[in-house]
Amino acid sequence: MTPKPRFVRAYLRASTVEQDVDRARQMLVDFAQEHGQHIAAFYLENESGTKLHRPELFRLLRDAQPGDILLCEQVDRLSRLEAADWLQLRSIIAAKELHIVALDLPTSHQFLAEAQGDSFTGRMLSAINSMLLDMLAAVARKDYEDRRRRTLQGIAKAQAQGKYKGRPINGELHDKIKACLRRGMPIRETAAMLDCAKSTVQRVKQDLERDNCPA
Repeated sequence: MTPKPRFVRAYLRASTVEQDVDRARQMLVDFAQEHGQHIAAFYLENESGTKLHRPELFRLLRDAQPGDILLCEQVDRLSRLEAADWLQLRSIIAAKELHIVALDLPTSHQFLAEAQGDSFTGRMLSAINSMLLDMLAAVARKDYEDRRRRTLQGIAKAQAQGKYKGRPINGELHDKIKACLRRGMPIRETAAMLDCAKSTVQRVKQDLERDNCPA
């Protein structure tokens, strides 16, 4: 029996417009080619990894077929989730019979090989990979929590000293968003084209509507 074709689906998550998505995309393309694979589809997300329900991630899960590869640059691109949400995502991926392959998780690279070796070795490697995947997901969450705590401590200190003025506005980005909105481009399409969060586009839209309100 001829095996079903297996597709590689690349997931790229960039929570801010400053992150270099093109660099990550090229790294995934090069990695797949080195392993004799071709990426069938890209899913670009502008959402935080702390959120379980992300539109592009779940579109990937809907599109995928059993045996497909979910390819990402690093495990933290897939998850900065709390433990319960990570377990839920893992169960969804397992139910779809997908294989997670991350560039920073060498034990996962086996799933890109055409031949998986004998069944015992394959099961052992899969078990080790699963354990390491959980560990990296936990590390990604801890890193997020540590950085968030330090940020809040810094803000509190600056506020106490009367120095905190909030995050500066990216004027160039806001001008581009305004231009798109004035042309009638929907919020989602604007965010996708400019690689920014939908919430940013919504804030700019609210500013535009406020500016255009009659006095």
